[in-house]
Amino acid sequence: MMAELEALLDTRIRSIPDWPVPGVVFRDITPLLADPAGIPAVVEGIATALTAAGVHGADLVAGVEARGFILGAPLAVGLGVGFVPVRKEGKLPGDVHAESYDLEYGQATLEVQVGAVASGHRVVLVDDVLATGGTAAAAVNLLRAAGAEVLALVCLLELPALGGRERLDVPVIALRAV
Repeated sequence: MMAELEALLDTRIRSIPDWPVPGVVFRDITPLLADPAGIPAVVEGIATALTAAGVHGADLVAGVEARGFILGAPLAVGLGVGFVPVRKEGKLPGDVHAESYDLEYGQATLEVQVGAVASGHRVVLVDDVLATGGTAAAAVNLLRAAGAEVLALVCLLELPALGGRERLDVPVIALRAV
């Protein structure tokens, strides 16, 4: 199963150089999402990888805007748990927990609604790509500030040369390293 998933990822994820700014290589998952086999294969692959890593007992899946939503929501359905969106600043109504961080090409803030994650919730965090780790570290900090225990970060791709894993103190499960 994993060999087929790796082949699907290799053939359905495009590298777009110099986007959104010169020097950044954007990993476009649109072709993967457009393939009817894409999302089911990814969800099954993540669930299998979580089990293999001994990660179990999640109460919630949290997905980082925006591509983490696309992957995290069906994963939550597959795991039989709830889903919490981790949004960009200013996108959520009401009181929010917020965490600012540096990107490769600027600065950003992530937010989660107060009450969406309760103290003691066990959360699996989902994003598409782990690059420098800034977004993932901010999301982990944000979820912890809301009272959650972050069980792991799962992602489609990891770019090991950028060192993102080293910025995190949670297990990282990447379906593919490039």
